[in-house]
Amino acid sequence: MLLDGESDFEVVAETADIEATARAIQALAADVVVLDSHMPGKLTVAAIPDLVSASPKTAIVVLTRQDDAAVARAALLAGARGYVLKHSAGVELIDAVRAVVTGEIYLNPSLGARMAAESVTGPLALGGLTRRETEVLKLIALGHTNAEIAQQLYLSVRTVESHRAHIQQKLRLSTRAELVRFALDNRLIDS
Repeated sequence: MLLDGESDFEVVAETADIEATARAIQALAADVVVLDSHMPGKLTVAAIPDLVSASPKTAIVVLTRQDDAAVARAALLAGARGYVLKHSAGVELIDAVRAVVTGEIYLNPSLGARMAAESVTGPLALGGLTRRETEVLKLIALGHTNAEIAQQLYLSVRTVESHRAHIQQKLRLSTRAELVRFALDNRLIDS
């Protein structure tokens, strides 16, 4: 409704899940897709690269409640062009859509300030991993099994497996060797 109220915008479709969004992007080649961060189906951030591949000229704006610099960074690294918080969406969503249409990147200002204030060795250098994901990655790189990691971090094996899947999605790495190389390159472990 917010976007429909703008005279220079035309909402051409609404979708209920990631799969329907992917089909709509291919069929409509819209200028902008506003992607809710909690759609059913594949994790939204993990789906962004596939959506960008399906229609490289379509700019993606993530609309979310997650006021988290690491999640915003992961979305932008995945190919999103905008990141808007739902609590400030009234004005910001319109500004974000206008910005991404012209090729700019839009990021919620307070979130952007926090991201800029982080040190270079913080999450920016680690592909948007959370602290827990960084801990799990370090233990994977040191050769620990999922069960050993679960025991050391007081987690379930399923939670460790979930963290590992998120790490691999965020970093776009698939093998243990690639994870070890990333950990070495980012000084998470010593050679």
